Amino acid sequence: MPDFTQILVEKADGVATVTLNRPDKMNAFTRTMMDEIIAAMDDIDADDSVRAVIFTGAGDRAFCAGADLTPEGGGQIFSDPTEVEDLSDPAVRDGGGMLTLRLFQSTKPLISACNGVAVGVGATMQLAMDIRLAADTARYGFVFARRGIVPEACSSWFLPKIVGISQALEWCYSGRVFDAEEAKAGGLVRSIHPQAELMDVAHALASEIADNTSAVSVAMTRAMMWRLSNTEHPMMAHRVDSKAIYKLSRGKDAKEGISSFLEKREPQYPGKVSEDMPEFYPWWDEPGYR
Repeated sequence: MPDFTQILVEKADGVATVTLNRPDKMNAFTRTMMDEIIAAMDDIDADDSVRAVIFTGAGDRAFCAGADLTPEGGGQIFSDPTEVEDLSDPAVRDGGGMLTLRLFQSTKPLISACNGVAVGVGATMQLAMDIRLAADTARYGFVFARRGIVPEACSSWFLPKIVGISQALEWCYSGRVFDAEEAKAGGLVRSIHPQAELMDVAHALASEIADNTSAVSVAMTRAMMWRLSNTEHPMMAHRVDSKAIYKLSRGKDAKEGISSFLEKREPQYPGKVSEDMPEFYPWWDEPGYR
């Protein structure tokens, strides 16, 4: 595991917990934090012992209070007079988007445990996570229009997919900060919990996945759900799930799944994501997929 300065990573019992760790700055986002989360995900995806990932923030005030706008945090991007003429230059790329694209590629299920304020990139980075839990103290804000900019971190793709276009537009047009109840009513979060109980709930959910499911099945399911629901015709899904059912049903995890069911015991799935994904994965890299 690499050495980190702005996040903490713990692994135990099949679950990795990534904590944004700048509590004195309300866990504000920096390029260093982006690099560290990406490096942590590279390590986690390569570790077959990790079955699920929880993200949260250090302290009891914030998950992430958005981008650090101070010069030491990288906020000089908003005041730097230097112009890049070629907008395809890598220097133009949005750091939040680079992060969410890496989260999108994860082979492990991602659970957000939002323990406080989550605005700007603090909110949008959670959109690339699969299940979002909120503390009763959580506050969300897609505040970009109130800062003279636009939604980032690929949120124009993620947010309407999660909450619908009308709700996404209302939150982004108004730029208001809203509470956990509104987030749940709008479909952004799965459930709300007392702050002191939030991590227990997140760990119980992560453990349910880690203890009872095939890692290969979960990795395939995550890729299929995120990618195939965006194709123009269900035939695209049919092509992939037909191949997946055919291959996985003949694999060692399926044999263990059936045996453990018939024998009324807990399963012990031998499959590893690093070794046992079907040969057509990642199918989206195939020529002519789209």
